[in-house]
Amino acid sequence: MTTSPAERSDDVRVLSRALDQAGDVLDHVHTHHLSLPTPCRDWDVGALADHLVAAPTTALAMMRGEQVDWSAPPAHVSEEWGPAFRVVADDLIHAWHQGLGGEGASADWQSAELAVHTWDLATAIGFPLDRLDPEVAVRGLAFMQANLTQENRGPAFGPEQPAAEGAGAYERIAAYAGRPVA
Repeated sequence: MTTSPAERSDDVRVLSRALDQAGDVLDHVHTHHLSLPTPCRDWDVGALADHLVAAPTTALAMMRGEQVDWSAPPAHVSEEWGPAFRVVADDLIHAWHQGLGGEGASADWQSAELAVHTWDLATAIGFPLDRLDPEVAVRGLAFMQANLTQENRGPAFGPEQPAAEGAGAYERIAAYAGRPVA
């Protein structure tokens, strides 16, 4: 599927907002949170925060056509997750504006992953969910529903979970990604 320049610009605008809010939530992670469980299976807050900080660098590597070792744990960031994240997030947005994202690259996929993991982290540390941008989750969910099947979910996404009638955008995307939201 070919994406028009206008659509790609809108995709990158939403990705920028997804990155901004992930940085905001990462700013609220403190050392006393690190061992708390998250809705993301097998990851505590510390591991998830490190994964989020690594996400833009991983996306950049994929955009450059580099191999990504999904089994390698992300590097540990020493208590400055928000600032460390913003540096690599800025690099990612800059790459999109330079046109680095090729035919296989998707800013919407990056936004969807960020939406789910930002919800995971916010839920774990008690960050107010009403401060998250609903458009990021709505757009991410639409992308996931169109592209994430039972066959390609892999270990990162469990089977879709139920979301309550009238659930918010973040609860719906989290449930679709296999997180228990009830």
